[in-house]
Parts: sequence; C-alpha cells; structure tokens
Amino acid sequence: MDEDSQENRLFSAFERHDEFVAAQNTLLAADLFVEPSREEEDVELHCSRKLIVIFGEYQEQSYLLDPYLESLVSPVAECLRRYAMACVNARGAQSSRSRVERLADLLHNYIKFRGYKTITRFFPHEVSDLSIALDFIRLPSGLVKDPSQWGLRYAVLLWLSLICRIPFDLQKFDDTTRSGETANAIELVGKDRLNMAGLEREGAATLLARFYARKDTKQQFSSFVEWSITVFRSSNIILSIGVLQVLCELMKSGSSEQLQAFTQQFLEITDTLEQSAPLASNTLVRKYRTKLLSRVALRLMPPNIFRSKLTFRSLDGDIKNEALKRNVDDGDDDIDVPEEIDTILESLFKSLQDKDTVVRWSAAKGIARLSERLPSDFSSQVLETILGLFSIHSVAGASVYDTPAIAEATWHGASLASAEMARRGLVQTAALGSLLGWLSKALYFDIRKGAHSIGSNVRDAAAYVIWALARAQDPESFSPYARELAQWLVSVALFDREIHIRRAASAAFQEHVGRMALFPHGIDVLRKTDFYAVSVRRNAFIVAAPQVAEHLEYRSYLIDHIISITLRHWDVAMRELGAQALRRICELDLKILGLECASKMAGFLDSVDVSDVHGALAALTGISEAYRAQESEENASNRQKIFAFIAIVSKDVVMSPRNGLVLAAACDLIASSLTLQEVELQEKSSVPHWKRIIDQGLRHRSSSVQQAAAAAIAATSSLIDCSPDSLQQSLGYTLGVLNYNVHPHGFSEVVKCLLDSVDSNVRFFPDHHECTASPHRMFVFLFYVRRIMYGVLDALDSGLDDYTMDERGDVGSWVRMACIEGLASIFEDLFRVSGNIPEFANYLPAQRYHSVIARILRQGVERLDNVRQTAGHCLLRLFRIPLPTVPHQEEWRIKGSELIMKLFLTDASGTITSWSVGEWLFPKAVELLRVQEYRQSLLTGLIHSVGARTGSTHRPASSSLVSFAQGLPLLAGDSGYSLSELCDDLIECAQGRTTSNAVVVPILQTFNMLLEADVLSRLSSVDNGPSKLERLLNIATRNVQRLKNVQRVQESMKIVVNLLVVSSVSKSSSERIIDFLSHPYPKIRTSTAEYLYTFIQSRDLGWEADEAVDELLLETEWSSESMEVKVAATRISELLSCTITE
Repeated sequence: MDEDSQENRLFSAFERHDEFVAAQNTLLAADLFVEPSREEEDVELHCSRKLIVIFGEYQEQSYLLDPYLESLVSPVAECLRRYAMACVNARGAQSSRSRVERLADLLHNYIKFRGYKTITRFFPHEVSDLSIALDFIRLPSGLVKDPSQWGLRYAVLLWLSLICRIPFDLQKFDDTTRSGETANAIELVGKDRLNMAGLEREGAATLLARFYARKDTKQQFSSFVEWSITVFRSSNIILSIGVLQVLCELMKSGSSEQLQAFTQQFLEITDTLEQSAPLASNTLVRKYRTKLLSRVALRLMPPNIFRSKLTFRSLDGDIKNEALKRNVDDGDDDIDVPEEIDTILESLFKSLQDKDTVVRWSAAKGIARLSERLPSDFSSQVLETILGLFSIHSVAGASVYDTPAIAEATWHGASLASAEMARRGLVQTAALGSLLGWLSKALYFDIRKGAHSIGSNVRDAAAYVIWALARAQDPESFSPYARELAQWLVSVALFDREIHIRRAASAAFQEHVGRMALFPHGIDVLRKTDFYAVSVRRNAFIVAAPQVAEHLEYRSYLIDHIISITLRHWDVAMRELGAQALRRICELDLKILGLECASKMAGFLDSVDVSDVHGALAALTGISEAYRAQESEENASNRQKIFAFIAIVSKDVVMSPRNGLVLAAACDLIASSLTLQEVELQEKSSVPHWKRIIDQGLRHRSSSVQQAAAAAIAATSSLIDCSPDSLQQSLGYTLGVLNYNVHPHGFSEVVKCLLDSVDSNVRFFPDHHECTASPHRMFVFLFYVRRIMYGVLDALDSGLDDYTMDERGDVGSWVRMACIEGLASIFEDLFRVSGNIPEFANYLPAQRYHSVIARILRQGVERLDNVRQTAGHCLLRLFRIPLPTVPHQEEWRIKGSELIMKLFLTDASGTITSWSVGEWLFPKAVELLRVQEYRQSLLTGLIHSVGARTGSTHRPASSSLVSFAQGLPLLAGDSGYSLSELCDDLIECAQGRTTSNAVVVPILQTFNMLLEADVLSRLSSVDNGPSKLERLLNIATRNVQRLKNVQRVQESMKIVVNLLVVSSVSKSSSERIIDFLSHPYPKIRTSTAEYLYTFIQSRDLGWEADEAVDELLLETEWSSESMEVKVAATRISELLSCTITE
C-alpha cells in the first residue's frame, strides 16, 4: 500500500492489535537493569519504531483503541512501578539508559495518543504507591535526574497526581516528630519543576492542582497563592507560566468553597500580570490569564438552572428545550450578578482583541460560558458589546476592503465570540439581523498586506458562526435571511482563495440545508458544492460555479461576486480563474448576460489600480471568446463593442513596461475581439492605437507577453496581410503564427530569416527556442522548395546538439524538445504527402531519416525526464505512421521494429507516459543496442544518463547497462552484439573527444561501473581483450598530472585501481598508481589512498597484498606537500608491482 492511500485509509477496528501487543511485550520483557547486547538493542529498537508507526496510523481514530487501553497501558505502568520500587530499594543500582528511555517513550506516546486524563486512569493508584513514586522522583542520583529523561519524570509526575486524588490522610506517612513532611515533599517536587519548560512543567502543574484540591492542603494552598504573587512580581516568565497553569487547572477542578475565598487574590494576580510588561508580552501568559479570569467568573456565577438548554433537533425540525421559556424571565430576576463580573467581562473583551489567536479563542469561550450563566438581559448586552467590536475600525459607508489591517484581530475575536454564543443558543431573534449583517462582511474579509493578504481566519470564523447558528436557531427566525445567507455561503464556497474557507462555507451550507431546509434548491446546490467539489480551486471556479449558476436564485449574485471581488483580487491566478468562471456563467445565457457583464467590467478599465484593469481585460477576453465560439452577425457586432472598450484603458497604463500583465491581457482581448471592420477602419477605428499595443507586446521582455502579442498577430493575420517588422525576441512567436495559407507571399524570406536566427554563426536573435520551433508549423509549403527543405532539416537536426547551460540550467533542452517535435511533425507530413512528391528519396534520403531517428532515440535515453518523455512520444508517433507510398518503401521502416514493438508497444496504455520513468525505460532501452544502425547514438545517450547526478536517472541506467553487459557474449554471435564490441564502442566514444570532460567523464564512470560489477574482467580470456583494456588504461592515465578537472582525475584513478584485479593489465595498473598518489592536488592523493585501501580490503585480488602497503596508505599524510608523500607513492607502486609479478 502506498503512502497516500495509507494516510487516507479509515479503520473500523484496531486491526494491528496482536502485532502491537507482541512488540510491546518484547519491550516489557527486557531487564531494565541490564545493558542490552547489540542484537537485543536492534530488536528492541525495531519494536519501538513499530509501535510508533502503529500509533501514527491510528492517531486520527484513536478511539478505536479504547476497548484495549486497560490491557495495553496497565502492563506498561506496572513495569514503571516495579522499576521505581527497585530503584528505591536498591539505591545506586545501575540501569540501562536506552531501555528505560524506551519505556518512558512508550508511556509518553500513549499519553500523546489519547490524552493524559484517559491514560493516567490505568496507572497504579494504591495508597502504598505514594511512597514509591515520591521516593523515586526524589532520588539524588540515577536516571530520574538525567536531563534527557524528561519523559520518565513526566510519567512519574502524572502518576503522583493520580495518587493525590485518593482520599487518604497524608499525615499517615509522616514521622511522629515531623508533621506535614509528606505534603511538603509533594509540594516541593511540583514547585521545583514548574520552572522547567516543556512537559515536565505540564506534569508538575497537574500534580500541584490535584494536590491543592485536597481538603487537607488548605494551608499549603494559601501559602502557594501568596508565593504566586511574588513570582509574578519578579517577572520570571517560565515560572509564571507554570504557576498560572496550576491556578487555571485548580479553578477548573477545585471546590467552590475553597476557591471563592481567594477571589480577590486571583483578581489581584490578573492585574499584576497585566501591569508587568515582560509578562504581558508573552502569549502563553496572556492566554492563561484569560483562562484564569474566565474561570474565576464562572466560580462567582453558579449555573443558571432557568436557562433553556438546546438539545438535539428532532426529525421534524423542532428544537426541544429542557425548560419552558416562560419560566426563564421569572428565574432571571432571582439571579444576583456580583460586581466583579463587570470588571472581568471588560478584561475579556479586551482579550478578544488580542494579537494572538489562542488568547482570542480562550476569551471567546470564556465570555460565552459566562453569558450562559447570566440573566437574559445581561447576556443580550454581552452580545451587543461583541457586535460593537466589529464597528471599532469600520467607517460608515465604507466596504470591508477599506478596513485597516489592525482590525483583523478584532473581527476574528468578535466572530469567535459570536460563534460560541450561537452554539449555546444565546443569540436572540432580535439580534440575528445585526449579527448576520456583520457576518456578510466578515465572510469577505480579505485585506492586502504587502505580498500577501490577511483575513482568512476571520472568514473561517464567520463560517463557523453561521454553522453554529444552524444548530441553535429555529427556522422561523432564519426565514427572512435564508436567501441572502445561501448566496453568501455559496459564493464563498466557490470563489474563496483558501481551500479551508471554501470547505468551511460548504459545511455551513450543508448544516443549514440539513437542519433548516430554507435554502433555495438546497440539496441540489449542496451536491454541486460539497466537500470534494470545492477542494480544488479550479474545479470550484470552472465546474461547480456554472452548475450552481443554472439556478436563477444564485446566478446574479455569483456574477456580482466575481465582478466586484474575484476580478479585483490581489492574486493574479484568482483574477484569471474568475474571468474563466464568468465566461462559463455567461454562456448559460450569453445573449442577455454577455454585454451586461461586459459593460460592468468596462467601468473598471479606467481604475488607478492595475489589478482592476487586468481583471476587467481578462473578463472581457473571456466574454469575447464566448461570442466568437458562437459565431453570428449579432455576436460579431458584440465583439466589436467589446473591442471598443480597450480605448478606455489609459495608454500610459497599457504601454508601461512595468505593467506586463495589463499589456498581455490587452493583447489577448485584441486577439479575441478584433474584427475585419475594425481593421479596415485603420486610424478611424474605435481603438486607433491597437497596433501599437501589439507592437509593444512583441517588444516586451516577458515571454508570456510576447505569446499574447503573437496570438493577436495570428488573429490579425487571419483577417489581413501581416508583414511585421523584425522584432528580435518575439520573432519566433510572430512568424510561427502567421497565416501563410491566405497570404503566401514572402514565405521564402520568412523561412530564411528563421534559419538565420538559429545559425550558430549568427547571433542576432537571442530567443532560438521559438525560432527553432516555428519552421515545422509552416511545413505545408516546404516540400515545394527542396533547398529550403534541406535547410530546415539541417537546422532542426543540429538543434539536437544544443546543450547550452546558464543560470537557469540546461536551457538547451528547450531547443532539443522543439527540434524533436519539429522533426517528427515534418516526417509525418512528408510521409502523408509522399505520393505527391516527385523523387521523394531526394527530399528525405532513407539514410538521413535513420540518422535522425538514431539522434532522437539518443534524446529518449538521456538524463532529463521531460526530454525523454518528448522523444519517446515522438518516436512512437513515427513508429505508428504508415510508410511513404513510394518505391522501396521498406527502406524508411524504422530498424529493429519488431524489437521496438515487443519492448514498448505491448501495453498501449503506458507507452506514452512511461518514458520519463527511468525504472521502466532503461531496462527496455538497453536492448536496442542490438540494433546496429542506432547503436552509437543510443550508447552516447545512455552514457550521459549513467553520469547523471539525479538518482532517479543514474541508478536505473547504471543497473540496466550492467545487466545488459553481463548477458552479452564475449564475441559476436547470434545476438548481433558482444561485450568486446561494447568495449570498443565505449573506447571509440572516449578517443574521439578526449579534450571534452563532458564526454569523457561519463564514459569513465560507465567503465568504472562495469569494472566494479566484474563485467570487463572476462575480456582477459579473449585474444584482443587485453589490448582493449590497455587502451582503456591509456585513456585514463593520459596527461593525468596536467588535468585540472578533479572529477575526471578521480574517475581515471578508480579505473586504474579497478584494473588491478584483471590479471592481463594488473601490472601496468600498479605502475600507474604512482601518477595519482603523487598528483599535484592533495584531494586526489587523499582520495586515491582511501579508495586503494578500501579496494584492497574488500576485493578478491587473486594475489595477496603486502602489509606494508596498508601501513603506508594509512600512516602517510597524503594531504601534505613533503617529499614523504612521493617516497610513499613510489614505494607503494613498487610493492604492488612486485606482488603482482610474483
């Protein structure tokens, strides 16, 4: 099962229970006081990793382990208990660090997996365990004091916290002379670890909270509160966070009688925290301060028994209340609200505007929980105050986009608080309209800030509010707002930039459809905008939006949303997708919607915001294309009207070199809306400067703008004769799209211009890629002029050798791919019209054809995946085309066609897509070396792949070539290829280009690979085999002292060393070792010594190396420049030579 499917898998039960128990039992069976052997360590590490993997698999469905938790956790906790008891009874005993750490990690993983409250229930909790746990964690030495064993101390602290909950008198453990000793010890253990960051502090806070919650520790708690105030005044952040954790946990679980006596002290603490600048600047301090305030208020206000609590909705849509509403008001009158509540609420409202989300979230929950206990009038005032937060940074009449960025925190806090209030049914019908009014703005809160935007958390919280309202409000109160709310949610679910916002809006829509049944076409729209439909942004815009727009209730709102928001978005991709979505929606009723939307978009063309102009032009282009797709006289007239809108755009804006997006969009609009009438009007056209816009686009430095301008030229060329001036960089784009069928004059000059642009001796045109790609687009004319045909073939053929490199990488690959596609297209067209071409063999000689096929095949096995993909696709296209209808047509049949069909065409579904996958391609491609006509080119490509730095190319190419060579006979036989011929071909490739490191280095790497696999050692047994290996040795060592390419020298060194095992050349190799051990470069000397030593130790040489060689290799300082290095190198060479001779 692959990784993705494993992550997305849903389990129905704990299927790996037995495997988990077996691995855990292996760990628990180990003796914690004995160091494991290496084998035991490996087994236990394997088991530990397996347990972690299983925990990870079930993390999202942790509840599946609940039935087994007691049987799983209890043995682990008992093992910890036994270990603690042994350490206490035998102090100073040495234990295994690794085994104890694995035990603690296992407990920590359980706690992380299911939570400490669930897991600690299965810890030992007898009264006698108190002394064991307490004495163990107080040991003066041992692993419990090791800083790295935090997991062990965390588990023991949680264990102690559980024991503290047992209702027994702590004084029973004290000596008669020292009363309170045990309680003081527990308190000291907790306090000491409050100053430690991490889980130890969490465990200590839990321990102290449980300790102070006991009835016999009231005096200690009073002292702790006084000590806490001194800690906060000292501004110790780490310790202050720990103390706040204790107080927050205690306020949650302690008794009301005990805590209400300290209310004033707690409020004093919160004031101290607010006044201390170092503490107030810490996020965790502010979070715990907010929690503390909330819980103090909850202690002051008892639960409101008169408050009607909402339960599950019945199938008929009614909400069942636990109390009759008529009793609520009467009960509210009897509730007294302490004065402190006002102060606390004021502070919580302030926290609701905090800069950190965790603080705002804590404040929102605290306000809602407190409001649940307040009288109805009071809770209504709280909601009014929350809604008032939205207006703090708002200006009357301004849109949400005019809101300052500082408002993000306020709006988010107000939305969270509103959601928590709504969840608890605290939003009254009278306030619903005001709340929804603000939510309609919060759903679109997206403010540009630098290179990004803020507000996604506000939009997410707004969707959460609407989701919560569906679960608490009754349908009657929602019916006046249902239609608008449905439109808001659908527009956000379809057109928001962020995936989680689209999903949140979809979930809120689903909740309302299921519970309220008020939304128009709710079920149908929900099906089109479900979780999966809106997960992919393009699908949401292009597919789901037009489907929803089929319903008239949503269509106009979606169009308005696209025009007013999406097409003005700061993200270019959003504007482009919005334009496509608008086109799809307009196509539903193009006659009515087309010009209506175009007129609205024209209003943005004179905007000072470039984003507005670009979005409007992109939308107009989409509408114009829709008109062109439904060609009619009326639609042509509408296109002309849209074309006229270009004049609204300021010339300064569209012509500015910095506004490439606007210029490209303007060119696209011209291409889609230009009509013959506008062209014939020339200077009287509604847009007199449209030609200048295209001209500026052709001159622009951006290739995307050039392509847009070329498209405009193509559209113009279909209407009139275009003879543009030569523009350097965009020449290829322009000449490649002209319509030569309608206007054939000047064709020869165009081809000559393009051929000159790719001539290696002409450096006039910088963009050779498009100039190379253009000739094959206009091939239909070429066969009439044989000389031009030869020139085009020569240009495209020479382009296969373009390996230009710059800071972007192998930019020559663009040219090679364009040439491959061009040659394939020309061959296809030539074969198709071959019957009409006299003397076809003179146009395309069979030898020339097979030469090009071989060179394309070379590209099909080279190092770049995209080049291989293009070459493979084109080769298979050529293989499938019918042979030319000329005499002796078999001469043009691809050589080895039966072998190619067997290798590449047995599975038609995978042939095109698999050439980029090295593991699939290279085992098949090496078999084509048996085809003599393509062998040399194919071998050159394979050599480059063997030398590639990318593992996905290098590994399969190397292993495939080695496997192929191992299966070759020594001499030529029935197979048509032999190992001897392979060696000759490789040597010939190297000898032809000895000065080119780019060629020689991959060949040397290929030889090394074959030598390391003991493939070439067989050549010693044939007559001319030793001479071939001597030629290889000469190539590797020629002028090696003067070579400056380190990689080439190292590969040469490896060949010399690897040849030591070949008996016929081992002596010659030993004599050449000195050239590398005494090389001028220290790096070469060092790597040679290391490689030679490793080689001697790991390979069966067929002779026994002298021990002095090993000593010299290890003891000589090869990086030094002393004479000792040359002496050692000479001595090693002599010793090896003598040993081999003997």
